[in-house]
Amino acid sequence: MGPADEFEQEARRRGYRRVAGIDEAGRGPLAGPVVAAAVILPIHVKLTGVDDSKQLPEAERERLYDAIMDKAVGVGIGSADAGEIDALNILEASRLAMCRAIANLDSAPDYLLTDAVALPALHVPQRPIIKGDALSLSIAAASIIAKVTRDRLMAGYHETFPQYNFLSHKGYGTAEHLRMLARFGPCPIHRRTFAPVRDAVALARTAELSVAGSAG
Repeated sequence: MGPADEFEQEARRRGYRRVAGIDEAGRGPLAGPVVAAAVILPIHVKLTGVDDSKQLPEAERERLYDAIMDKAVGVGIGSADAGEIDALNILEASRLAMCRAIANLDSAPDYLLTDAVALPALHVPQRPIIKGDALSLSIAAASIIAKVTRDRLMAGYHETFPQYNFLSHKGYGTAEHLRMLARFGPCPIHRRTFAPVRDAVALARTAELSVAGSAG
């Protein structure tokens, strides 16, 4: 069946006019930012094929990204980098990215629909929806914008750090990524509080101490 606009319609029946769906991409990876998007869609918009971004192939996400950007009343994007993720934890960094995305909308929303995450820092009426990206059209649209934006950022990081092949795995903990992490150690966009990265740092430090001891 796919996401619908029932939650958006319910909010409008209650008098809200600028209903934003918010979602993020990149909570699980070992490297790179977490990216959030906030999307305000017009009433009764037609966006055939929109679904939770995780359910869509890359080419379809790219097509829908363009369609959403063309039809949306407003789109805001925000992120939190690896340093902020390490300092705050991934949940709070995701909230920070979401708040930044909302702040980057051209017009402030008066109601928020989020994918399960409450945003207590914002004094805006909101409704966290479990599996919201599979149920709400605007949250699903936000999930696509966030995912495509993050994938493009990781493609850029691939140019800077080609040894990790971020273009392929986008920073997720694939077998290939773990091999490259063990071989090269972490780079500046790795999340050092995540266990595999933390282990790689400890291993590199142990190796350095061993070499220093042998030299001494």
